[in-house]
Amino acid sequence: MFLDGLDALDQKILSLLIENARYSYSEIGEKVGLSRVAVKSRIDALERSGIIEEYTTIINPQKISGAISCYFEIEAEPASLEEIIGRLSANDTVTQIYRMTGSSSLHVHAVASSQEALETFIRTELDRLPGVIRLNSHVILSRIKDVKGLRL
Repeated sequence: MFLDGLDALDQKILSLLIENARYSYSEIGEKVGLSRVAVKSRIDALERSGIIEEYTTIINPQKISGAISCYFEIEAEPASLEEIIGRLSANDTVTQIYRMTGSSSLHVHAVASSQEALETFIRTELDRLPGVIRLNSHVILSRIKDVKGLRL
């Protein structure tokens, strides 16, 4: 599976953090049979190795009045990809960028404060990107299943 390089205790710790990243070291220790200090040491090592990248709060944009979430598929000339990625990465409306195989070069997620803000983002940012061959947009109507991170 995904975690073959980790021992059983690290796998259990990661499973608990995926379940609830707010568990204290003591709570995790009780569940896996380690001291708080041993759990902290293991989590620190997982962070240093890059297995755990970050802890964050996930906000559901659909619960915020007027917020709109959208996916964009961008097919671009290869020579323009680096500039496109740089410009999109610097934009606060963009939340995720993926390099893809298939007909789209990039898959981009954006969250705007309103329909008007989304339209402005498309007009002033996306429509002005160099080397774009094709741009498709898909507005998210409702979130049915949204898994964050790796599931063990």
